Amino acid sequence: MTILVAVTADDEGVAALEQALAEALFRDTDVVALNLRPTPLEVSGGARVSVVDRTFGVEDGDAVLEQLEKEADVDLLVIGVRRRSPVGKALLGDLAQRLLLEAPVPVLAVKPEFPTT
Repeated sequence: MTILVAVTADDEGVAALEQALAEALFRDTDVVALNLRPTPLEVSGGARVSVVDRTFGVEDGDAVLEQLEKEADVDLLVIGVRRRSPVGKALLGDLAQRLLLEAPVPVLAVKPEFPTT
């Protein structure tokens, strides 16, 4: 049993990674962090984590779906989603929508915390 998390270079990616680490500790399982950032990803937090960098030139959605095919024991995909304006709430982002529809495993969509200031 493994959790795959798509880590982007924004608040949504941070929120997804944090939730994936918390889920891994709760479930006592491993995490594969797919780095979709342009910079290296360093992870700490007590869970067993391996970081995989996206293949250069591969679109984010394709990279996530390819990693799901490579990791046979993935039980959960964790992704970050953006807050939307009232008009935008009718639609998710293209990447989030694609992964929710095409991923062969359950998908946990995580929003970053709302700023309190």
